Amino acid sequence: MEKYYLCIDLKSFYASVECVERGLDPLTTNLVVADPSRGNGAICLAITPSMKKLGIKNRCRIFEIPKHIKYITALPRMKKYMEVSAQIYSVYLKYISQDDIHVYSIDECFLDVTKYIKLYNKSPKEIARMLLDAVYQETGLTATVGIGTNLFLAKVALDITAKKSPDFMGFLDENIFKEHIWHHQPITDIWNIGRGIAKRLLRYGIIDLYGVTRIDPKVLYKEFGINAELLIDHAWGVEPCTIEDIHKYHSKSQSVSNSQILFEDYGYDDAFIVLKEMVDINVLELIDKKLVTNNISLYIGYSKDVIKPTGGSLTLDGFTQSREKLMKYFCDLFIRTTNKEYKIRRIGLGFNNVKDEIFQDFDLFTDFEKEEKEKSVQNAIINIKKKYGKNSIIKGMDLQEKATTIKRNKLVGGHNGGEDE
Repeated sequence: MEKYYLCIDLKSFYASVECVERGLDPLTTNLVVADPSRGNGAICLAITPSMKKLGIKNRCRIFEIPKHIKYITALPRMKKYMEVSAQIYSVYLKYISQDDIHVYSIDECFLDVTKYIKLYNKSPKEIARMLLDAVYQETGLTATVGIGTNLFLAKVALDITAKKSPDFMGFLDENIFKEHIWHHQPITDIWNIGRGIAKRLLRYGIIDLYGVTRIDPKVLYKEFGINAELLIDHAWGVEPCTIEDIHKYHSKSQSVSNSQILFEDYGYDDAFIVLKEMVDINVLELIDKKLVTNNISLYIGYSKDVIKPTGGSLTLDGFTQSREKLMKYFCDLFIRTTNKEYKIRRIGLGFNNVKDEIFQDFDLFTDFEKEEKEKSVQNAIINIKKKYGKNSIIKGMDLQEKATTIKRNKLVGGHNGGEDE
């Protein structure tokens, strides 16, 4: 039996939610979701379709919007968007089992509708229309849908054909894909092909997917390694992975990570404070999940990319979740690798290769009483934060001028959570 998948995306999701909340039509209203308090360089998280028609690019910066264009500015409300996303998911569940749904992002999901064709006595397109109409009636939001005979084709149908279709729907099978997508440019419009891959393909004169099918696969494997297999499959419109496979997948390796783009350019000392705050946050997560790590990594990105990022990774002597030990490792790594001469804008850190805390290592010099006391303190902090909120207990360094923890604890996904914050 041939399979059929839908890939449904909410048009300009954040901006559309804000329009509906104001009783405005998302398709005709000029609205931008952004936080002007971050300056004219702040990224617009979403703009309405009417602004896109004016030639304004999605994810633009505020200063890039022409001065003569009038628009409404809405502060990001991530909690609200998550609530609406959950509401839409509940709409899908009225028609499709959760076993046949894969949530790809807050505003996009895949659905396997193969067995529902007979159940509802409808074609894939009719099922898609039924779902889109149900979402609109429930939320007032317009959705687009790509329909394909595999997950990849459904995604490409959404990204390339549906958004230009009058009914916001697109369909691709392997034959239609070869006819209409093989020669599509730019190749970066294709799912999973970014500028880096496109640049490497251009070395061989490849500018579209048809070009990928013409070149000797050995050349692609030499250039991309095992990832060439995915590129070649997609060039032919093939995707063996199913939603069932995705649900069965479990990552073999785990990590606890944290990264942030700073609100402004930071000097060395101020960035050092933020690093320590981030280590504290990660240690609490590590302990709360009853995990230990034996490898850490640090990423420091500099303002305007004046120099290459610094940092690196470090394998520890054994597995640990000790705040004291991990803080020392990170501070040493920061001091040893960070350039003091340039302003810092991005910091990322990770606890890698994490395992269950039963793997924690001890040696003859371990002070067990001290370790248990430290762990008890960390667990107490976790319990207080869970009960009374993330900012219910803070450290002295969190009150310093350039510290970010208190402010970031009020954000959801790095953005304003809503008016109640």
